Amino acid sequence: MIESPHRRFNPLTGEWVLVSAHRTGRPWKGAVDPVYPEVLPEYDPFCYLCPRNERAEGIRNPDYSDQFVFTNDYAALFPDTPVASFEKGLLRAESQAGTCRVVCFDPRHNLTLSQMDEPGIRRVIDVWSAETERLSRSFAWVQVFENRGEMMGASNPHPHGQIWAGSAVPVEPAREDQQQRSYFDAHGSRLLVDYARDESGGERVIAENEDWIVMVPFWAVWPFETLLVAKRAAGHLPALESDRRHTLASILKRLLVTYDRLFESSFPYSMGWHGTPFTEDAQDHWQLHAHFYPPLLRSSTIRKFMVGYELLSERQRDLTPEEAAGRLRAVGWE
Repeated sequence: MIESPHRRFNPLTGEWVLVSAHRTGRPWKGAVDPVYPEVLPEYDPFCYLCPRNERAEGIRNPDYSDQFVFTNDYAALFPDTPVASFEKGLLRAESQAGTCRVVCFDPRHNLTLSQMDEPGIRRVIDVWSAETERLSRSFAWVQVFENRGEMMGASNPHPHGQIWAGSAVPVEPAREDQQQRSYFDAHGSRLLVDYARDESGGERVIAENEDWIVMVPFWAVWPFETLLVAKRAAGHLPALESDRRHTLASILKRLLVTYDRLFESSFPYSMGWHGTPFTEDAQDHWQLHAHFYPPLLRSSTIRKFMVGYELLSERQRDLTPEEAAGRLRAVGWE
């Protein structure tokens, strides 16, 4: 491996990332985010996601006892958006129909996904899959995601995620679609299945079982970024049979607990699933995977900022993916 500053290629997006491992020793006088340990109640009468509580426009949540899904009261997309377009020279715009769903993982206000047991996580996976299946009948792209923690913009600590669906395939999955298609055309196999096979048991792997592998990808941008990949062919969440949903719950639990152990705090992140777009063309090149993008750099109070060179030139990281994976493995469990 190259020890000096170098660039690494991301075959999933076609982009490069600059690795400058020597910078981890530089002194830090930048922003430090305060940590306020908060003891949350199991039920918060003022939380708009807790059972029985009132949301916007006087809508009241049911007295739910497991997962609860509803259409976002402040949705970014609407299903009845009329088809429209605009083009004048270099200026182009087109309408986007869609919907935004909120998924409450559990009625208890004081949990995170990492604190739920495996059967509870499995039920969340089943909800993700069912919603994806339902929305795929109307929309080309279904994005399942979770923003965890105030540092990642979560507006409510109640355990929840979102699912946005739209009539167009967005920029990031469109790049992945092109790269995976090109690889499949050239090699006759799925890019991420091959990558998971090559990385299995290696220095960048955090955890793996018979069906799934979690690793800090060779081309990771965020300090403790991870990639969760199905080892065998799978296009999207609804395609997973019961056994693979069970092993997915197990490895998700293991990864999230490992994250929490790293800095002994509730680890913030944005995570999301990428799977087959629901378009008419063949999608045999796609492989189901999830991205985890945590912002933390050195501790629970110091984060990585994407500014300057990262915004104007290309992404850059200060510690190698191999070092990050080693630190995560050291606090995980077998």
